[in-house]
Amino acid sequence: MGRDGGPAARSRFLAALHGSERVLADGPTGETVRERLSRLVAEAPAAYDLDDWTDVYGNDDGVVGELERRTAEALGTEDAAFFPTGTMAQQVALRCWAGRTGNTTVAGHPMSHMEVHERDAFAVVSGLRMVHPTGEPRLPTAAELYDLQEPFGTLALELPLRDAGFVLPGWGELTGVVQAARDRDAVVHFDGARLWECTAHFGRPLPEIAALADSVYVSFYKSLDGISGAALAGSEDFVEEARAWRHRYGGQLFQQWPAALAALVGLDRELPRLPEYVAHAKVVAQALHDGLAEAGVPWFRVHPEVPHTHQFQIWLPHPAGILNEAALRQAEETRTTLFRKWFEAGPPGMSMTEVTVASSAAHWTAGDVRTALADFLGRVAGPR
Repeated sequence: MGRDGGPAARSRFLAALHGSERVLADGPTGETVRERLSRLVAEAPAAYDLDDWTDVYGNDDGVVGELERRTAEALGTEDAAFFPTGTMAQQVALRCWAGRTGNTTVAGHPMSHMEVHERDAFAVVSGLRMVHPTGEPRLPTAAELYDLQEPFGTLALELPLRDAGFVLPGWGELTGVVQAARDRDAVVHFDGARLWECTAHFGRPLPEIAALADSVYVSFYKSLDGISGAALAGSEDFVEEARAWRHRYGGQLFQQWPAALAALVGLDRELPRLPEYVAHAKVVAQALHDGLAEAGVPWFRVHPEVPHTHQFQIWLPHPAGILNEAALRQAEETRTTLFRKWFEAGPPGMSMTEVTVASSAAHWTAGDVRTALADFLGRVAGPR
């Protein structure tokens, strides 16, 4: 189940997931190549004219250009550029700002994606360095930014902060920290891989949120059910510079139409549904909390207790191997997938999983969640 379990474990997990009639925690896996291609053929005609030509190096008058225009429109920015990966988009953004500000120091969070999941690309590839206004599992405050002892050229904010539990600040806190960056003569970059799902928490539309930043990165496979790809959005002149660096970083791919088509479908279908997913995530999180409490689990945590987005964490006092085996047996024997991958986290014997509530969970009631959870916990306790 995942790379650490080897090919056999991954195949078993995918087979169990594929055979499930009910899936609570959504995710990008669970389809064969044939099924994903068939779904793209079925869904794409509503989003783009399939009789148009395939793109060549992301030509502006093709499907990639259409995606870039639609993305800029959704975010309210002047322009947007398609990137094959978010890691590349982030490094290009930070490199552009370092050149423009003359400062290679980035203020960011030690739990951010750039620090934890990108192999220090901002430092190794682009020669940048990061300072941390805070180490707390939340976004920095304005006061912490004012208190930084050295100047920085860019403030990078991950919205939501995934590894801390998909957490977001309040709207006033966000505007305050952005203003603090401006007061310190820095630009602001949003790592908005999941920015799409933040509107419900902030109570603001996407253009108003994106307008706080000088550049915004968004993902097309996180939240929008795309195949791959990302976009970097901002002013026209900034995005033009980003396109030049995209080429230098190896991101000018010959053809990207499958990813672009899937992204356009996501903008049409998934983006309008995200507020519903966020609302339902609150129902699911409460049901999981109540079920764990009723079962007398000695220690657990649903974090945040009230999710900020349609994603949240569950923590349980068991090794990941035991929890993953229980989840697999439940899927295989009942055709119900409650949880996906559990990870060792925190002190020894503690594990965490991430729950994404999307279309697959739409018909799950609170009672359904508690019933499936009771079955899962019984499998954790011992053989059935």
